[in-house]
Amino acid sequence: MSAAAASAVAPGSKGRVLLAYSGGLDTSCILVWLIEEGYEVMAYMADVGQEEDFEAARAKALSVGASKVFIEDLRRELVEELVIPTIQANAVYETVYLLGTSVARPVIARSQVAIAKREGCTHVSHGCTGKGNDQVRFELAYYALDPTLKVVAPWRVPEFYKRFPGRNALLAYAAEKGIPVSQTPSKPWSTDENLFHISYEAGILEDPNVTPPVDMWKLTVAPEDAPNTPERITITFKAGKPVRVTNEGDGTDVSDPLELFLYLNTVARRNGVGRIDIVENRFIGIKSRGCYETPGGTILRAAHIDLEGLVLDREVRAYRDEHITPVFGKIMYNGLYFSPEGDLITKMIPLTQTSVNGSVRVKLYKGSLSMEGRWSDSETLYDMEQSSMDVQGDFEPTDSEGFIKIQSIRLKKWGAKLQQN
Repeated sequence: MSAAAASAVAPGSKGRVLLAYSGGLDTSCILVWLIEEGYEVMAYMADVGQEEDFEAARAKALSVGASKVFIEDLRRELVEELVIPTIQANAVYETVYLLGTSVARPVIARSQVAIAKREGCTHVSHGCTGKGNDQVRFELAYYALDPTLKVVAPWRVPEFYKRFPGRNALLAYAAEKGIPVSQTPSKPWSTDENLFHISYEAGILEDPNVTPPVDMWKLTVAPEDAPNTPERITITFKAGKPVRVTNEGDGTDVSDPLELFLYLNTVARRNGVGRIDIVENRFIGIKSRGCYETPGGTILRAAHIDLEGLVLDREVRAYRDEHITPVFGKIMYNGLYFSPEGDLITKMIPLTQTSVNGSVRVKLYKGSLSMEGRWSDSETLYDMEQSSMDVQGDFEPTDSEGFIKIQSIRLKKWGAKLQQN
């Protein structure tokens, strides 16, 4: 089909482009500019859980010249293929960022490439800034998935970014070309949203000492405005994957992976859980201030870490924490999911999770979460008698003397040398 579609490209055209389209000012102007530059443009939208009027965006893209518009629902594969492995790995970037933007990029790019191949596109395009991480994430994925595709990145094309040095220039172009623009005043920051999180950056947030305005936060209530009564839920994991959530208060019981995650988002949002405000190091080398809300993901990661304490072997956990967790986080952040190392690490994650079976009781209260208990019917490595201060069990205290003597051999030599000096 792609060969036939490719042959249908109009004579004299620079090629057929599939543009990752959001419906906003930037990508709408890019769509028209690409047509102006001589490309046939198709628009692609990925539904990854963002609050968006997709049909209105479809109509807008067609009205300004897109030859076709494709809208793909990727929410389930985002949760099952990317979010859950990220939770299994306890992955974060720079110890605190839960990778909300990064996690969505592989499924978006993969779907875009598949449609581009099917429709005979010669190029793909995106609206990512030339200073950010997303241009790297998308383009490395494009090249890994189909090395024959060419990329048009307007915000790195001098003719484009010199012509449009700021928002006012884009607005003037939109007026000139008849591109519909929302009359609602935009917030003085930019956002990116999916079902895992929402990010806020740029604008007034570029000053790292500016406190985010109260009305900036979209997903979660302010912790001080959250309910005065704690909410308690139980999360059950199988092989490190969340398989059931039960609300101890109202009896809600959810097990479908997508619905489970959406429910955790709902519970976390109303209890003010999941906000962070950080300065991070972009892959491209620039420091960036970002504010993030990751409601359900924050709960899941904390509960998963807690259960591992009960059921995961000490050395397996230590190896995973040193060699898989930080590496996977960096791979995701840097856009290298589709890479030899990404493939290797992704396959290793499930091997560390075979024993992570059990349940965790979680209390949510005014922006915080705490674990109130955990159990496993089959995998616990915890022995109450061995751990007890009141019962000796099968542990002989005198055995510790030999253990300490062996551990102290090198320390005695080190200490003696210090005494000599």
